[in-house]
Amino acid sequence: MKKFILPVLFITATALSASAQKFGFVDTDYILSQMPSYRSAQSTLDQLSAEWQAEADKKKQSLDLMFREYKAEEMLLTPQQRKERENIIVQKEQELNAFREQKFGYQGELFKKREELIKPIQDKVFEAVQKVAKDQALDFIFDKSSDLIMLYTNVRFDKSDEVLEALGIAPQEEVKPGNR
Repeated sequence: MKKFILPVLFITATALSASAQKFGFVDTDYILSQMPSYRSAQSTLDQLSAEWQAEADKKKQSLDLMFREYKAEEMLLTPQQRKERENIIVQKEQELNAFREQKFGYQGELFKKREELIKPIQDKVFEAVQKVAKDQALDFIFDKSSDLIMLYTNVRFDKSDEVLEALGIAPQEEVKPGNR
């Protein structure tokens, strides 16, 4: 009999505690799109990225031209001259790859600039989410815009506007995705 009662009590306790939990969700993409500081930071990052990409494209075009010229003259060059030109082309290609890594790589300038500009904004959002969760006694808040797939959401659990208010930003109805 004890073997039967113990599992039943455990299942009942688990069910009661699960039903007492309060959930909510936010859409951080929506929240960030409402923040002027985020839009400004993203604009700065886009501008830097475009400048560096243009510079990389220019270097690539120069390298391609150098390679085409080499191919056109290859038969006229001595083995020593061919080797020298090939070495120059390889060196330019390595320089291009190093430039791309320096600007766009994992620890590149764009990554560092993004950390510098975006991380403080994300920290503010995280603090506001925590404040909303504590103020409304929520046990869980999910992020609708993350990899977590939410097949259905009831808008009454959407706490995005409360997070915006906690950040001191008035939500704009016309830009809300998904008809909140």
